[in-house]
Amino acid sequence: MTNDTWFIPAGSRPEAGWTDVVDGRIAGWAHTGLRTGSLADGGELRLPAGAVERIVVPLAGSFEVTYDGAAGTGAQGLEGRGSVFDGPTDVLYLGSGTEARITGAGRVAVAGAITAVVKPTTYTARQDVPVELRGAGHASRQVHNFGTPAALDADRVIVCEVITPAGNWSSYPPHKHDTTVPGVESDLEEIYYYEAAVARGLEAPPEADPFALHRTYASDDRPIDEFRQVRTGDIALVPYGWHGPAVAAPGYDMYYLNVMAGPGPERVWDITDDPAHGWVRQAWGSESIDPRLPYGKDRVR
Repeated sequence: MTNDTWFIPAGSRPEAGWTDVVDGRIAGWAHTGLRTGSLADGGELRLPAGAVERIVVPLAGSFEVTYDGAAGTGAQGLEGRGSVFDGPTDVLYLGSGTEARITGAGRVAVAGAITAVVKPTTYTARQDVPVELRGAGHASRQVHNFGTPAALDADRVIVCEVITPAGNWSSYPPHKHDTTVPGVESDLEEIYYYEAAVARGLEAPPEADPFALHRTYASDDRPIDEFRQVRTGDIALVPYGWHGPAVAAPGYDMYYLNVMAGPGPERVWDITDDPAHGWVRQAWGSESIDPRLPYGKDRVR
């Protein structure tokens, strides 16, 4: 069953200057949120105070974030990057109850999770972002773990971003995190924000149309069946079910920003692989990481 609730084409949910806003007003969505927006010099985007913690993530360009709330008051510049394919960026975590104003030029994403627990506002410089090269062979990808439990003191939200070179598979093997089994699996809804671009080092004609593929399917009696062609700015929601692969089409690099949170007592990302495909992890031990990785070599520790 394809449900348009779980796929948000770029620009289809604008609000108050933001290109798209995902939050609990979407039926069946309860724990996570995402805002994406574009700014030119002289413009601004505003974040209202509320029971939500957030991470400001520059996608392209540089920004200034002025903030005020129980988690702290101040201003922080974000140097950002030329594009999402230039390696990691610096980010700013805003604790619950914080209002903010974002200025600058470029494109920005703000990931969030519902919580009234106040954690301190925290700046993470790009050189301090943990970078992981995950998988092997055609399942090689690059992960920036700036908002994971090991890297950030947050209450609920788990955030990372992934670069997948052209022709490779990501979010693979297909996996799920839609039930709570302590130490085995955590119950987390998930947002995928996508971008695609002509692969690094290739020349393409003006009519080139970068895209990727996204898959979500049922893991139990809750129906879901999503197989989408995605382009820059598109958003896929995963309320439950097996998800993956996310596929970078030949000729086009793929990026996605992941936002996760759930109702469980722990902030942890524990997954269960689809048993039909989880065995492929065993093959990675005999394969090498794709030599095209890492992207942004000067920024990878």
